Amino acid sequence: MAKIGFIGLGIMGAHMARNLVKKGGHSLFVNGAYPVPEDLGKTASMVANSTAVAQAADIVIIMVPDTPDVANVLFAEDGVAKGLTKGKLVIDMSSISPLDTQAFAKKINELGCDYLDAPVSGGEIGARDATLTIMVGGPQKSFDLAKPLFDLLGKNVSLIGDNGAGQTCKVANQIIVALNIEAVAEALVFASRSGADPERVRKALMGGFASSRILEVHGERMTKRTFDPGFRIELHQKDLNLALDGARKLGIALPNTASAQQLFSVCAANGGKAWDHSAMVRALEIMANSQVS
Repeated sequence: MAKIGFIGLGIMGAHMARNLVKKGGHSLFVNGAYPVPEDLGKTASMVANSTAVAQAADIVIIMVPDTPDVANVLFAEDGVAKGLTKGKLVIDMSSISPLDTQAFAKKINELGCDYLDAPVSGGEIGARDATLTIMVGGPQKSFDLAKPLFDLLGKNVSLIGDNGAGQTCKVANQIIVALNIEAVAEALVFASRSGADPERVRKALMGGFASSRILEVHGERMTKRTFDPGFRIELHQKDLNLALDGARKLGIALPNTASAQQLFSVCAANGGKAWDHSAMVRALEIMANSQVS
């Protein structure tokens, strides 16, 4: 049984922490300075700040929204780095900048500790059901140590390469997801505006070459108009910004990624930054002056 610190008990993090306790029987330490779900408050040990989390735990897992959040958790005055001692492991499961990840890892390594970047894909459902895809960057020995924990959280766990490689893989994942959402949204707007029942179209397409997880889950969200967030548009915008910024630095073009980002921006401009990312369809509906229904 491991002593695990978990920082970031949001939509996904809370489910992940629950699985570590319920499925693995691990001891959990959390930062009581932030809201803690009631059930986790009963099973986890609450400590004063992130430094105390790192002092109490052998392995610290971070699951927060963005690069500056990870930097703050790690290196603030009461951050994780202040509580680390030699031999501990830090695992960042947020989705952040690959370049900043490499810099964070170097600083943690200088303290005598190892660092893994291990962003995930699968949304709230994947976090709840422990079916996440986990993309890992870092040393093999640390991956081997963390693998039993990852197996409690996901079904597809891969070591991609050195620190930063996990985050690079996640950015690539988010490009693919965004473009698939755009494709499904365009198809359903077209079908609906043409007079066909978009839900029947969706079900028919599920039996053909166009079938995909996005068509199955997010296509249904579009036809049923259920846009409560599993993964917020503002977070997907953040990920596509990482892709587009990286593309500029690499001197390559990502034209369809840019168009997907513009559609997310239309949603955000219409009050939708907290909508589920499947609500990209609303941007296309605005342009078509027609709703999928």
